[in-house]
Amino acid sequence: MSLIEECSLTVNDLLLPVFVHDGEEVEEISSMPGVFRWPLRRLAEQISQWHAIGLRGFALFPKILPEFKDPLGKEILNPNSLTYRAAKLINDTGLDLVLIADLALDPYTTHGHDGVLDRNGDIDNDRTVEILAEASVLCAKVGYHWVAPSDMMDGRVGIIRESLDKASYTQVSILSYAAKFCSSYYGPFRSAIGSASPKAPKVEKGSYQLNPANRREARRELQLDRLEGADILMVKPAEPYLDIIQYAKQNLDLPIAAFQVSGEYSRICAASKLGWLNEMDCAKESLLAIKRAGADLIISYFADRMALALND
Repeated sequence: MSLIEECSLTVNDLLLPVFVHDGEEVEEISSMPGVFRWPLRRLAEQISQWHAIGLRGFALFPKILPEFKDPLGKEILNPNSLTYRAAKLINDTGLDLVLIADLALDPYTTHGHDGVLDRNGDIDNDRTVEILAEASVLCAKVGYHWVAPSDMMDGRVGIIRESLDKASYTQVSILSYAAKFCSSYYGPFRSAIGSASPKAPKVEKGSYQLNPANRREARRELQLDRLEGADILMVKPAEPYLDIIQYAKQNLDLPIAAFQVSGEYSRICAASKLGWLNEMDCAKESLLAIKRAGADLIISYFADRMALALND
């Protein structure tokens, strides 16, 4: 059968999201069975174990303590913040890997938005982009290989590229969340990083994330980020937007990534727990669909278990 398969999944297709926190213990995320927040004291050891099974790319997502949050997300500009300390620890391992920084303010703001709010409670696009560009340089300084703006602010890719180049970090790549939809599938992630809080139980991000109904708008966003200097374009979520992944692959001359998000992961886990589906069979089929649509890279919470399965 493998002789005539038109599409195959390998460990080289997979990137693993990694949650980090300032606690002392490993914490399982209740809405994402099998996914954990890792304390810094265990992080390098765990990355080494994942590296040993073939994973080479890791996207870090911090859970920031409430006392370090404010309306402006200023903690992202603190050189000693959690995400920068985590990167230094991982780079000290000397492993051959790619470390990806999440560039967005939602882990750092009390209101849970990906950007700064103006007096009227609307997103201040330009001020947000200034902060993200400054943070991108901090990421480069501590050894992140790729920065991944996930905020969907207008014009941010070009300004981040300019800031990195001015600081002589021309080798740092931009993995742009170019087509990020205002999706119902993000709930478990927001719990994992603590951006869903009593102060921000339901954050409406439809003013800057894409309408799920709009294919042409997604095309424009992909094209704009390419023109601004993105090195890799990403579609998020993945499986509900296979048509967008296929369009990007067929029409844009850049590597295409897709993020199989927390809700995609958790629905498979939940159905498996109820005995309705086989978890790993469905995970592989889902990942194959994303790859078949055209994704060159897939960020997935199944990446570590799938790597083990593919190695067998």
